[in-house]
Amino acid sequence: MEELVNYILQFGNLNQQQIDLILTKAKEKEIKKEEYFSEAGKIAAEVGFIIDGIMRVCYYNNKGEEITKYFIDENNLVVDLESFDNNICSSAYVQAVTDCKIIVFSKAEWQELLDTIVGWDTIVHKIISKALIQKVARRSPLVSEDATTRYLSFMEMFPKVINRVPLSYLASYLGITQSSLSRIRKNIR
Repeated sequence: MEELVNYILQFGNLNQQQIDLILTKAKEKEIKKEEYFSEAGKIAAEVGFIIDGIMRVCYYNNKGEEITKYFIDENNLVVDLESFDNNICSSAYVQAVTDCKIIVFSKAEWQELLDTIVGWDTIVHKIISKALIQKVARRSPLVSEDATTRYLSFMEMFPKVINRVPLSYLASYLGITQSSLSRIRKNIR
């Protein structure tokens, strides 16, 4: 739980009583590799914080192909925010790429923190803003670069992730076939 507290305190100040309240609402949970944290067609019910492991956000395109939008690794929040905040069905899946250990808050517990802790909404807003900026920064280069450059950029941005995700997910994220990715990796070595 210390990782969660340290993470939150990057975005604002809380006193010990507020931290203790947050910790009473937090529950540890394990999600096995390939299990879903949230699913398309369902309303996201929890906010998670990844202590150990990697998750990915993915969807199926109109051809039925699985597309990985992005990866989420340790010390990051994981939630389908639009679904969670607006009580609408999600259009994407959040899936464990590896066995994951996470801390979760139910919707009711999260709302209680928002209602009880002065400044919690500001901290949450800062966390969301940072996540959105990171998401755009990670996706933007992928649009204009060639496949080799995209792969090299991914290696640079996600050194802790690159060797822990299946090549099929990585190829999907990069927008290339798995055979193209294998060729690129072979040429780089």
